Amino acid sequence: MARLRTHLAALAFGMSLALGGGPASALERFVLRLSFLETEITINFADGESAEQLIQASPDLQDLELVSGGKLLPLLRQVFLTPLPLETKALLAGSTGQPLLEQALHAATQVVDLEGVELDDSGRMLTEALIRAERRGQPNILGFLRELPGEQASIDLSRLAEVANRLKNNLEEGVALARSVEAASETAALREPLRPTWSREVVQVPVPHRPKPLRVLKLQPVVPGNGRLVVISHGLWDDPESFEGWGEVLAAHGYTVLLPDHPGSDFNQQKAMLAGDAPPPGPEELRLRPLDVSALLDATSSGRLLPGARLNTEAVALVGHSWGATTTLQLAGGLPTDRQLKARCSDLKDPERNISWVLQCSWLSGVNQAAVADPRVKAVVAVSPPLRLLFDGSRLESLPAKLLLISGTRDWVVPSGPEAIAPMRETKAARLGHRLVLVQGADHFSLRSFRGEPSPARLGPVILGWINEQLEVDGSTFSEGGWGDEQGSLVDVSARL
Repeated sequence: MARLRTHLAALAFGMSLALGGGPASALERFVLRLSFLETEITINFADGESAEQLIQASPDLQDLELVSGGKLLPLLRQVFLTPLPLETKALLAGSTGQPLLEQALHAATQVVDLEGVELDDSGRMLTEALIRAERRGQPNILGFLRELPGEQASIDLSRLAEVANRLKNNLEEGVALARSVEAASETAALREPLRPTWSREVVQVPVPHRPKPLRVLKLQPVVPGNGRLVVISHGLWDDPESFEGWGEVLAAHGYTVLLPDHPGSDFNQQKAMLAGDAPPPGPEELRLRPLDVSALLDATSSGRLLPGARLNTEAVALVGHSWGATTTLQLAGGLPTDRQLKARCSDLKDPERNISWVLQCSWLSGVNQAAVADPRVKAVVAVSPPLRLLFDGSRLESLPAKLLLISGTRDWVVPSGPEAIAPMRETKAARLGHRLVLVQGADHFSLRSFRGEPSPARLGPVILGWINEQLEVDGSTFSEGGWGDEQGSLVDVSARL
């Protein structure tokens, strides 16, 4: 639970940082435009040192304070005067000039207008203003704003509404599509608690492309397994333990499972970044993550990892979540290109634009080195992958590995419409044996599964069935069905694309 709170806090802080790039220029005035009410509210920061003084100096705020029954003042006091987290300065300083921060600030300009200053999307202006605010003894939002250059910043709430409506529209097709198809049936045996028939060990594996060994969580059947190997790749600022539940289902059915920690974009990297000890993940990680997986396959086939296990390393399966799912698509033969990144990243009103584009657009300078297909990969389960801008559609059509793409219908981070339905439909992927399963009501994080949960992971049976079928292993298969859940939330929509 603590880790989940940390992830959510980091996500919320990242969003506030992105939006904070706009009002940062409002040294003199901040204007809130309510176009739908044909009015605007102006706050002159020079009129007061506190929330009380700002309200007294602004007729607009006085009216709102009256209408709110005295609730506005405590809110403004909390917003403007609460000290900023101690890590904020270190985070900004460590992130300055990094593509991920630049993309976040670029996205913020969609809802923020700046006057009297040229936007610095490197983050340097924000860092310097915060340092000056600290020196003046005002390390809060109000002190921060006073130290920034510029005359006026404004936010038009109608633009925020446009962004929210676009995100909502990007989910609506998935919601409707899932409701139009009968949910997958449930086989009770696949939902029974697992018997712990596997061993668990964390090992360190040296790899040629990283300065330090990879931390790898290893799940291995204690009795002779089926001789097959599965690798599970975690998403941005996550770790293997968030997906151990998936691995437990596979290990209970005879698979050896490796869950690598990608050190350039894992949970520890997030902590170091928030402390100012590391920059955000750079575009080079787009190539390094797949190399992590291939290096584990090499280490297994050579006997350096899992000696004596007698595993078939020429036909393996990959499972990934979010950025980890993108990693699996690269290894499966998806060809990353810069064509759509160059054409669409600058268009802040693109109807398919979503939160994951901040990450995807940060990959631009590394995309041409990110073609790292591994022919040993024969089956892929990609859960919520950011992919719309990254892959060449014709290459997705002819992936040598078979793909099961899974997306939640309430995923605001990587919405099902542009990131799952559109590419699968445009490439006619279902005709080539690839499949799309939608999970009704699931968001970006709710499909994860941790160690030792009382019942098998929600996606455990469908992942197991897909891999069994593609690697021709005895047991339940995807085509036979039975991998649904009691809520009836898992829906194969492939035939309706």
